Amino acid sequence: MNLYMTTGTYDYMKKMREKHPNETMVLMQGENTTLLLHETEGKTIFQTPRRYEVVDGTGTFKEKGFFVFNNIPVTDEGRPIFEHRFKNRAGAIENEPGYVAFRVLRPRDSDTYVVLTEWESPAFFEKWKESQAFSKAHAKPADNAGEKRPNIFSGASYITTYKAKPEEE
Repeated sequence: MNLYMTTGTYDYMKKMREKHPNETMVLMQGENTTLLLHETEGKTIFQTPRRYEVVDGTGTFKEKGFFVFNNIPVTDEGRPIFEHRFKNRAGAIENEPGYVAFRVLRPRDSDTYVVLTEWESPAFFEKWKESQAFSKAHAKPADNAGEKRPNIFSGASYITTYKAKPEEE
């Protein structure tokens, strides 16, 4: 599965989505931009998208809630380790109240993975961050007899957030 992202004005992105009703597309508004996601097995309709491969994921995007993008730069050598951690995760997020969908996105044209979650509202995301499941999911793995772990990150991670359907506000 592939996921593509593009940005533009809200009206233009909305028209693009309406023009392709049979495609899985999610329109969302951020602080300063509008983002359109296209999830497909095939090619995208976008001209110059950011391109990702879905490494792991659960749930179906509903285009009704709050989206959190955890952008994580990973070294080339660190990619297998990073992906292994997600493929062997506990899966606790799926049981959290307000959870909608989750994707781990491998970048095709950069070093920055995206861990994308959709929640029914920002309040549910905040509750997840305060939960035991979050603490467990984000705990550092135990060291093996003081063995130094390699740094797999090529930069600092950062979060971006978006809301779906701003016209309903």
